[in-house]
Amino acid sequence: MNNAPVDMIISGGRVIDPALGFGKDAHVLIRNGAIAGIESDVQKLGDTSGATVIDASGKLVVPGLIDIHVHLREPGREDEETVESGCRAAAAGGFTAVCCMPNTSPRIDNQETVMFVQDRAKNADARVYVVGAITKGSEGKELSEIGDLVKVGAVAITDDGHWVENSEIMRRAMEYSKMFNIPVMDHAEESTLCASGIMNESFESTRLGLRGRPAVGEEIAVMRDIALCRATGARLHIQHLSTRRAVEAVRAAKAEGIRVTTEACPHHFVLTDEAIAKEFNTCLRVNPPLRSADDREAIIEGLIDGTIDCIASDHAPHAQEEKDCEFDLAPPGMIGLETTLGLVKTYLIDKGYLNWADAVAKMTINPAKMFNLPGGTLKTGSPADITIIDPDASWTVDQSKFRSMSRNSPFIGWKLQGQVYRTILGGRVVFEREA
Repeated sequence: MNNAPVDMIISGGRVIDPALGFGKDAHVLIRNGAIAGIESDVQKLGDTSGATVIDASGKLVVPGLIDIHVHLREPGREDEETVESGCRAAAAGGFTAVCCMPNTSPRIDNQETVMFVQDRAKNADARVYVVGAITKGSEGKELSEIGDLVKVGAVAITDDGHWVENSEIMRRAMEYSKMFNIPVMDHAEESTLCASGIMNESFESTRLGLRGRPAVGEEIAVMRDIALCRATGARLHIQHLSTRRAVEAVRAAKAEGIRVTTEACPHHFVLTDEAIAKEFNTCLRVNPPLRSADDREAIIEGLIDGTIDCIASDHAPHAQEEKDCEFDLAPPGMIGLETTLGLVKTYLIDKGYLNWADAVAKMTINPAKMFNLPGGTLKTGSPADITIIDPDASWTVDQSKFRSMSRNSPFIGWKLQGQVYRTILGGRVVFEREA
């Protein structure tokens, strides 16, 4: 242990770091914005004079959470969200790092837009890693200059919101991505089957008279892109997995040794398409749509057995007037940065599907490794990005307390368990829960 004075001590919490296999009561030391060590014995803390002490008794201390699927809307839709407001929401949700999607206006498909977002994020309350577009304008016709995007810091590529329909273009994107050791993120919905659909194609969609987005559309897209991943040896990341057969396809691909990873979103392991009939809440309109109870069960099974590597919010802000309309006219998407942790605790941990170590791994070290990001661990020398969680806190989702600029959440009024207590970014407290 370095005996030089430390700046901050997080004292007495249960420290959980899946990357280190660590899970016990301990003190976390911070010096110069980095982790200075974890010490179980208070007598060995060294010189703590002048250090800020945060009492974490009864709390969990984990690496700063990472969300690899977030829409910050800037540039172009600053009325819905900005980089600054999105990062405030991230900090309130316990996330110290986010990967922002490129479906802005203009699209993040060149060096200038990547650097614009990076500049906006310089003093924000979370680290922002930019994901570039696979194709120019996300139109699926011509590859973006992938090397240029990576050169200025893009950590992945995706046409999120659209599936790259042209197989030759998707193959070339994977080949380029392999050269630069970045993953290709895949919005897997076969466009000719899904483009006009409003909700999951099911008994519910027929009963409600709403056009369906069939589960087979996701299955076809996933299987094609797994085949291309096999052929190219690239790294493929399937976004917001939502159907049983897609989960099974990923499970089989992993068993074969194909370099595929995937994520699940809280709304797909909490809600089903039956919720739409109860209130026609336009916040329930998402792509891919809420699926059947059997699909939801498959997502949970995939989280349990590791087929699904991480949990991501797919935070998608929309202005109130955009969602204040008929269900089939509303834009798809819901916000999620500030509710993800509570939903994970309430619907995965409290129900016995995952333990804390498993859940934390899916929100820290797993995404960090998949996207070559710093952090995700409390290893000495790592950035002092830390989330302190009150696992026993019971709270009600209150839209008036959202840090996001948008309010399009279907979970408003829900009672959840588990809440962020403090969020620390580079040794600086960026969020503190009010008493």
